[in-house]
Amino acid sequence: MGRYVYEDTSRKKDMKNPDVRQDSGSGDLGLAREALAQSIARWADGGEQHSTAIPGLSLFRREERSEPISGLYEPSICLVAQGAKRVLLGDDTYVYDANHYLITSVHLPTIVQIIEANRDRPYLGLRLTFDLRAVSQLMADSNLPAPRAQQSSRGMATGVVTAALLNAFTRLIDLLSEQQDIPILAPVIQREIIYRLLVGDQGVRLRQIASAGSQSHQIARVINWLKDNFTEPLRVDDLATQAGMSSSTFHHHFRSMTALSPLQYQKQLRLQEARRLMLTEHLDAAAAAFQVGYESPSQFSREYSREFGAPPLRDIANLRQMAALETV
Repeated sequence: MGRYVYEDTSRKKDMKNPDVRQDSGSGDLGLAREALAQSIARWADGGEQHSTAIPGLSLFRREERSEPISGLYEPSICLVAQGAKRVLLGDDTYVYDANHYLITSVHLPTIVQIIEANRDRPYLGLRLTFDLRAVSQLMADSNLPAPRAQQSSRGMATGVVTAALLNAFTRLIDLLSEQQDIPILAPVIQREIIYRLLVGDQGVRLRQIASAGSQSHQIARVINWLKDNFTEPLRVDDLATQAGMSSSTFHHHFRSMTALSPLQYQKQLRLQEARRLMLTEHLDAAAAAFQVGYESPSQFSREYSREFGAPPLRDIANLRQMAALETV
């Protein structure tokens, strides 16, 4: 049975976690949310996803609920100024909305669905990717301690938004109207955003993964390797050696972080990439299967059908039909 994950930590007290800092009078939350929604709407006025001139920042707008789609979440923070989105990770379900952000600290294969949007109040959201090396450097620069706990935790979590965090994102988006300022000011604001995450209610989770030598950091390194080498044959013992752990310990920490076994993680990466190759590169199923590492076309077709609910040819035809309808 799946697990519903909704971590409302807004009521936690500082005395329970001295590393968590509360929003310190940075303005009214409602006004901050409205300002962010206006900034996103200004720059995302057509279509669904908008890449921007600010490295790592994408804006999203949609006027209706979406079908569930598979995708790979990068290390990032996702915010919703209006509407709501649901993310499935293994058997876990995360929902984030105008009151909660989603933070992802490693690459994770997911199924995503916008669950709250209409023409009068469209879904308005954003994603800012980050590099764990930048997180580690900021921890050192600000003398933030590594967390004491060694147990690996999920690489995905929801946290409670603050006015300070929303205001920082609004200032970042507003740089799009003064693009000559982006190279100088965007990195400064991005560091502020990462800092606010590090001292916020999910900061311990992020610090744990960014701390060199921690078990979470070692698992994150292996995940990065898997992401770049998912077409290669997989031996869990070799991955455990990379992480400096026994096979059983590695398997436990890997599943704790990703909600998947290493083999399940690799399979989802392979199937998502094969789907992309067929949809955008127009490869046939056999060629896509071979390119992502499958040796048996029949095994590929079985696993693809199980993952996406239809065999490759029919699934791709359905996706193209849906895309055509959305452009009408």
